[in-house]
Amino acid sequence: MSIRACFVTLCAAVAMTTACESRASLPVSPSNSGQSHSMSVAGPGSVGRFTAVDDHGHTVTLSDGCDPETFNGMFGDGTCIRSGGVRLPNFIDELTRHGSAGAWHMAPNEVTLHVGDVLSAFNHGGEVHSFTEVKEFGGGFFQPLNDILGLAEIPECAQAQASGAVLKPGESSSEVENDEGVEHYQCCIHPWMRADVRILAK
Repeated sequence: MSIRACFVTLCAAVAMTTACESRASLPVSPSNSGQSHSMSVAGPGSVGRFTAVDDHGHTVTLSDGCDPETFNGMFGDGTCIRSGGVRLPNFIDELTRHGSAGAWHMAPNEVTLHVGDVLSAFNHGGEVHSFTEVKEFGGGFFQPLNDILGLAEIPECAQAQASGAVLKPGESSSEVENDEGVEHYQCCIHPWMRADVRILAK
């Protein structure tokens, strides 16, 4: 697919992206059947309590490198609110060649916790992201990026889109992990942004 074709496809999806950004932030980690989580979400005015987690938890930071001039020029004001960054054509080129764009990532992408610990996610980037628990990694709800990556939307991302479960820049979510096992999290907009969380018994 040419870069021009990608731009045309991305333009067609602007309305969907804008709608997602305008929804209120909701819990972004759907609980699996039989699992119990305690979840809280904080907006930009209260992120301080989530940016540092004590010895009984961990924060996963969601980052990106969007360039406001080119991203806002394509998708509308407010799509990217950070300074500088990767221009949209370079982003699409990197994504096409490598299947990911390095500045768009979760860190750390592997976390080990114990039952009763707190798992937090903080959107440190300039774009909207999600921190969605999924059974298996797959495509997000933004079809133009799925098309570039050759992915199909997974059910958890369809649910995240329907419920508006996203984190705007500066927002955080937090949950107490009550069950041991391995959980997979991804951004349902940028599906190469992924993290594995291993929860051990106390």
